[in-house]
Amino acid sequence: MPRSTPRPTGDPIVRPGGHPAATPVPPPQPYGGGAVRGRPGDLGRRGVAVAGRRHRLGRRFQLIAQLSTVLLAIGAVVTVIVRHQEVTARPVPAGVAEPPTTGGPLPLLGSSPATAAPSPSPSPVLRLPGPVPSAGSGRFGYDDRTGPVLGRAGRVQQYRVAVEAGSREEADEFGRAVQVALAGPGSWVDSGRLRLRQVPGGADADFTVYLATARTAGRMCAQGGVDIRVGGLPYTSCRAPGRVVINLDRWRLSVPHFVRAKVPLSVYRLYVVNHEVGHQLGHRHERCPGKGRLAPVMMQQTLFLNGCVANPWPYRDGRRYAGPPL
Repeated sequence: MPRSTPRPTGDPIVRPGGHPAATPVPPPQPYGGGAVRGRPGDLGRRGVAVAGRRHRLGRRFQLIAQLSTVLLAIGAVVTVIVRHQEVTARPVPAGVAEPPTTGGPLPLLGSSPATAAPSPSPSPVLRLPGPVPSAGSGRFGYDDRTGPVLGRAGRVQQYRVAVEAGSREEADEFGRAVQVALAGPGSWVDSGRLRLRQVPGGADADFTVYLATARTAGRMCAQGGVDIRVGGLPYTSCRAPGRVVINLDRWRLSVPHFVRAKVPLSVYRLYVVNHEVGHQLGHRHERCPGKGRLAPVMMQQTLFLNGCVANPWPYRDGRRYAGPPL
């Protein structure tokens, strides 16, 4: 019986039902130096097994490829999210202001609450605005406080403080301003031979410091023999026996040459108190010692400076500062 020629391995004959066709089984061959011969049925079954393994491997590779694609997509999304978080939530270096998250305007570059430029200092008050009462009731209210003793040695002189009704000024505020002027440093108590103390209105006093409207000041000064008129109107302040009278016009408005020189109103107030109290203590008028030098406190600075510089103090660095007698 002629031997049938075997088909190539991996290509079995398959019936329409899907099963390999039966073939005669040749005798087994030993392993040797030639090609391995097997039965056609064995070869068919091996082909099916190999094809199955290839199919499973193909599906595995397909699944791995799909999974790799998904993982790559997920990785890309994660990278975008992380980079977005790094951009929007990166740490702010120390000392740098973090921009606001609202829709408002951003701060200027380099600015922060700690390094923002400070607000400019307000300009000094040279005179007070508004009309000044030219006349009051002629009656006075007193600052009834007892103040500290000003100065370190010498006889204590007591003074009272009074403000005219209708002047729109308060007695306690005027009393504090007088105390500042007489306390120094630089005031008359720096001599070491004098002390001053404010006492209530009903107490005995060596003198009284009055704040009066221009009309009342003119009358009070005239009673003491002092004419304070300039151009026919009460203008300056004065000292009469036991009275230091401060003109309300000067207290609120200073004087034109001080305003032109931008001398603060607070400096004029220190000057006018120390000048008139200086008269009460026995000091007379003095002149400017030289152009550009400080004006002596006993110079009539309310009327002129004559080349001197405004100065509210009778003592400088603990030493009496005076000019030539007038």
